[in-house]
Amino acid sequence: MKNIQLFNVAPSVPKKLSFLETLAHNLWWCWCPDAIELFRRIDPSLWAECRHNPLRFFSEVPPERFAELSEDAGFIAHIGEVQEQFEAQVLKTRNGEPTTPSRNGVAYFSLEFGIHESVRLYSGGLGCLAGDHLKSASDLNVPLVAMGLMYRQGYFQQYLDADGMQQEVYPETEMHNLPATKVCDGENRPIQISVPLPDGQLHAEVWRLDVGRVPLFLLDANIPANAGELRGITAQLYGGDQIMRIRQEMLLGVGGVRALLAMGYDPHVFHLNEGHAAFLGLGRIAHLVASQGMDTKTAFEVMSRTNVFTTHTPVAAGNETFPVSMLKPYFTALESEVGVKAADVVRWGQAPGADSSEDVSMTILGMRFAHYFNAVSALHGVVARRMWSYLWPSLPVEEVPIGHVTNGVHISSWLSTENAALFDRYLGPDWRDHSGDASVVKRIDRIPAEVLWRTHELGRARLVRATREYGERQFSVRNATRKELDSIASVLDTDTLTIGFARRFASYKRATLLLKDPARLEALLTNDAQPIQFVFAGKAHPADQMGKGLIKELVDFARKDSVRHKIIFLENYDIQLARYMVQGVDVWMNTPRRPQEASGTSGMKAAVNGGLHCSILDGWWDEGYTPDTGWAIGNRDDYTNADYQDAVESHALYNLIEDEIIPTFYNRAKNGVPQRWVAMMQASMKMGLGFFTTHRMVADYQGRYYNTALAVYDRLTEEGGREAKQLVAQRERLGGSWSGVRIAMPVADRDIASLHVGDTFAVTSVVELGDLKPDEVDVEVYYGLADSKNEIIDSESLAMAMTEDQGDGRYVYRQELPCKRPGRYGLTARVVPRGSDWSSTMPGFTTWANGA
Repeated sequence: MKNIQLFNVAPSVPKKLSFLETLAHNLWWCWCPDAIELFRRIDPSLWAECRHNPLRFFSEVPPERFAELSEDAGFIAHIGEVQEQFEAQVLKTRNGEPTTPSRNGVAYFSLEFGIHESVRLYSGGLGCLAGDHLKSASDLNVPLVAMGLMYRQGYFQQYLDADGMQQEVYPETEMHNLPATKVCDGENRPIQISVPLPDGQLHAEVWRLDVGRVPLFLLDANIPANAGELRGITAQLYGGDQIMRIRQEMLLGVGGVRALLAMGYDPHVFHLNEGHAAFLGLGRIAHLVASQGMDTKTAFEVMSRTNVFTTHTPVAAGNETFPVSMLKPYFTALESEVGVKAADVVRWGQAPGADSSEDVSMTILGMRFAHYFNAVSALHGVVARRMWSYLWPSLPVEEVPIGHVTNGVHISSWLSTENAALFDRYLGPDWRDHSGDASVVKRIDRIPAEVLWRTHELGRARLVRATREYGERQFSVRNATRKELDSIASVLDTDTLTIGFARRFASYKRATLLLKDPARLEALLTNDAQPIQFVFAGKAHPADQMGKGLIKELVDFARKDSVRHKIIFLENYDIQLARYMVQGVDVWMNTPRRPQEASGTSGMKAAVNGGLHCSILDGWWDEGYTPDTGWAIGNRDDYTNADYQDAVESHALYNLIEDEIIPTFYNRAKNGVPQRWVAMMQASMKMGLGFFTTHRMVADYQGRYYNTALAVYDRLTEEGGREAKQLVAQRERLGGSWSGVRIAMPVADRDIASLHVGDTFAVTSVVELGDLKPDEVDVEVYYGLADSKNEIIDSESLAMAMTEDQGDGRYVYRQELPCKRPGRYGLTARVVPRGSDWSSTMPGFTTWANGA
């Protein structure tokens, strides 16, 4: 083709409507109901046809319509109302001060962000969680900026072939229809950063997306400065081979730090959303060395003690690893710029004591580069501490330093318009600012049962309409028969009990658990007296043939003439379809293999809309479940035989549907309202709004980690990094001297074979500290109930006091123990470094009593 020059022609929006363009360029609009309605009001059909993308929408709206609206007093007033909200929630802080960028706050790094269906930078739950994190950070005015990659194709679009097998396509993103702006310097030149790779420099420019008050920066490698192969690094999310993933993660981590610095940001705390972002630690070391004049060891102390690491993967095999031979050349390319030897970085990404050839784990590297670690639900915290306990071999599993911050959802993004109106009316207009306040949440009980039920029925009816529209599109594309098209036109019923299931189709999520007894399922679906229907959706990873097989299995069952109007699989699950489902289903079903679900958030979204949850007690539901908010499939049992587990839990699921869910739904009062069901809806909404929100989640991150880490940064960098240097010296001192630490088994001052509640006894231990001093260590007696294996459970530890210096580094320590409750107990003693500075150090410094 001949050379061409590209240019854009923007729609001509009348001056009276100019705020519409400002609004379209900040994604705040997508969680403001009044703003969404403002766009929809212009042309409802066209708004839907443009998939709720304001910029694409504006290019399709006829100029005459804009001219007409500019003279519409009601529309102008509507603009004014939205503009007033925008100024209060975006342009100003919660205190009414002008919003200014946080240059030294928190930087949140993630490989994906799910903010709205029109911005395809996400694949599923991890991305949607990241998007909701940014929205709540904006609402709460948390000093946060975010970093990701600008994918030109994003995650794949899914369609099913005639046989029901998933196929993938990767359409190009229409960049001119994204509300993103290229970040430029003072001379209007695009800011460009580079990252050294083994085969040359990788260059990237930066785009900015505004998410309310939070700027999201996205690195783009598809620029002329890169050769063809390198330009594809930011083409697809989770596409390509391992080399592509390494390059993407190098760009995100090292390049992301450099991009922030090039734009004038110098965040003091970094939050790594999974191991994908681990390489940012290298970028931070290089920056601290250059800007603070630190050596690399001191920079490592500052960097690692001001990073937060979140893990989302409770299955060991799901944590990303790379062969040393593949990664080491990339670390070598960075040596001269970062000042850290490649061999050291490799070692940081391996377990303590591992063979030097062992694969590098991005999770271990991320945890080496952080001081604060968290799982994403209470149960996931238990699983994560057990799974990663080998990294801290001297610690009891319950003391492994991985906490948890339970995930949540951004309520305004997922709550239906109708439910939002109910909340405004019955909870008060400021309920969004007080969603965790029990006194506000309990006002949900004020909503009359019939009003809540009729409102919920609107959501179900909308889901049925959307399902038919989606189904008609997907069947038409694959040249469906007239019989199939006629069937789609009448699929589902607006008054029927509707159960939804939408997940990533991975084997552990067990999407086909319901098909373990197809005859029983068919009997349920063909019972016209108390009908039931199912909506399924979700994608399998392109390389996951087993996951694709699960989709096909569902589709094959749904094609049976006897049930095809009662069960459907919808293609190309995305945020828009998710909204229809969580706002319209009566029951959200989730069937993971416990404990392999880290959290899950879709059920939370359904809950705040009045959907009842029916799930395995895994992830968030292990915390959220009570008999009045939904149903638990099975118990908290552990299984060694997967087939037996499937048989037991599928049977339990059928029993719940037949014996509890269906009767409760169809047990109606004279006014047609299922009173007990509605009471459960109210309990479910209170549960979701009261705890499972990203407002609570982000506040937890800020209170537990961000604020602490910000204060640590200030402390470690003042006076030329004096305290950080002391930590380096102490780390080396502990590392060189700890092998000489010994502690004898505690000796009691009385016979402890027969004690009674209320008794007290003292124990003493002789400690050898070698070169260390007493003020450098804590000596503790560790005790608690003992199980049948003589392992201490439900443990406590008490500091022992030094009572005698015997010379030559030998000391006697003593502590009294109270007998508070009956039971069989065990005790021992240990020595640890004083204070909390080394609580997260891997593998740590702990010496247990001889024989312990």
